[in-house]
Amino acid sequence: MLRKLALSLALTSLAWAAPADDRFAQVAGDFLEGYLRNNPETATVLGDHRYDGDWSDVSAAGVERNLAFARELLARLEALPASELSRENAVDRDMLIHSLRGQLWSTNELKEYHWNPLIYNPGPAIFAIIARDYAPLPQRLEAVASRLENLPTFLQQARAQLDNPPPIHCQTAIAQNTGTIAFLENDLEEFLKQAPEKRARVEAARRLAVQALREYGTWLEKDLLPRSHGDFRLGRERWRKKLFFTLESSLTPEELQARAERDLVRTHQEMTRVARPLYAQLLHRSADKLSDSQVCRAVLHKLAESRPDSATIVPLAGESLKKATAFVADHKLVSLPQEPCQIIEMPEFNRGVAIAYCDSPGPLEKGGTTYYAIAPTPSDWSAERSLSFYREYNKAMLDDLTVHEAMPGHYLQLMHANRFQAPTKVRAILQSGTFVEGWATYAEQMMVANGYGGAPVHMQQLKMRLRLILNALLDQKVHAGHLSEAEGVRWLMQAGFQEEGEATAKWRRACLTSAQLSTYYVGNCEVNDLVTAYRKDHPGESWQSVHDQILAFGSPAPRYIARLLKP
Repeated sequence: MLRKLALSLALTSLAWAAPADDRFAQVAGDFLEGYLRNNPETATVLGDHRYDGDWSDVSAAGVERNLAFARELLARLEALPASELSRENAVDRDMLIHSLRGQLWSTNELKEYHWNPLIYNPGPAIFAIIARDYAPLPQRLEAVASRLENLPTFLQQARAQLDNPPPIHCQTAIAQNTGTIAFLENDLEEFLKQAPEKRARVEAARRLAVQALREYGTWLEKDLLPRSHGDFRLGRERWRKKLFFTLESSLTPEELQARAERDLVRTHQEMTRVARPLYAQLLHRSADKLSDSQVCRAVLHKLAESRPDSATIVPLAGESLKKATAFVADHKLVSLPQEPCQIIEMPEFNRGVAIAYCDSPGPLEKGGTTYYAIAPTPSDWSAERSLSFYREYNKAMLDDLTVHEAMPGHYLQLMHANRFQAPTKVRAILQSGTFVEGWATYAEQMMVANGYGGAPVHMQQLKMRLRLILNALLDQKVHAGHLSEAEGVRWLMQAGFQEEGEATAKWRRACLTSAQLSTYYVGNCEVNDLVTAYRKDHPGESWQSVHDQILAFGSPAPRYIARLLKP
């Protein structure tokens, strides 16, 4: 016994005598292995496919195990002296500490696993397996079958956790569940036809999963929804804390509000400057007697006449991507990625929150395609509602949206991030939404500043800038205030020139999410600040060199990039 104790003490002493970077690498490796094992759905998306047949353990016991894991890692990290770490590892240590503290707060205080059924939406975790060619299709369908077989247990655990969600969350979960069933029953057929030898295996698992999903949907609708009386508003203090963990920024809510309100005024002024000459060009008459607001609204109304529809929006987005790519290359704005980007129609089970998204290969994936997903209007929408949607997402707006989601926005930035090589995988896993969205909105500004799309796209970019400013203010007014839906929709339509359908959808998104809507504006401010500071220190560098350097560190929060850019 004494020999064992002496050996244990000796090993412990050797571990603590090891260089700090080696000790951090050990903690980071333990984090990565535990995180991927505990979050199989996330592991699939990130590109680690060892757990493709599994689901997270979302039972009460599973939640406790995750808490214990986070506490143990946090204690080990806090014991590491940051001053003895390399610059890269010091940044990643701080990122991981912030993430673990956020996880502990979220689990212990926010407790979203009790009131948000959207976090249990299984559709994306199934789609992610077959969406990417990381392995032969038969192998991926085998993983799909395993995940489908295990789905009933996951849904049963979700039912045991959920109690009294906000009605809007429960209603959205019901719609998404219907979309997942439709995907399994209809869209999965395309893949089964390509690997008929797997049909019997997948069919049996699919029947089991669809039955479980139908029972879960009935439970959501008949049991949970009638007792869904929760408040979608987080409240000022919980929102303030979540904002801190989401943004990883030193900007306080009060500073955020003040800066956004100043930028709202400046953006209205800039939009007027662009709109007045465009008014004469498009409407062939003088705007001298009109107010600034009237001129901007009239120009946006005219631009909305050139719009796609449900049959053309996806192919038009493809044309827009080709055009933006050629523009970036011709103007040498930033180095282009070689990985493919494909336009797709957004899967039904992902609809209900955003109009478009960029789905890139995970940082642990080898190769792969990025998907730029667009959501046409649902078939059950009225003609009037669909018209409002496509007036908002007219052709000039679609050009700007493509810049944001794909080129040179999310797709380009994430491809640069995937090439970043750090001593550990921490930064690849803990991507900052603030930087990711900040770069995409900065990319919109960069393109129009170089003449992309002329005045029409510039108008839509400014409208999008109004949107990101209003996003941050709406996030705060909803979750830290008492803004009503009628007031919110009217304000977005007036201050942001939004169509009623867009304003209503944004209100819904603000209710369903919290803190995320603020990432666009805060990220935009901080990326602009990064570029300005770097240009000041490196006045002779080309724009391509500047932008490549900003993108050279993966996707950490902007404050870490500022540290890494210093000599």
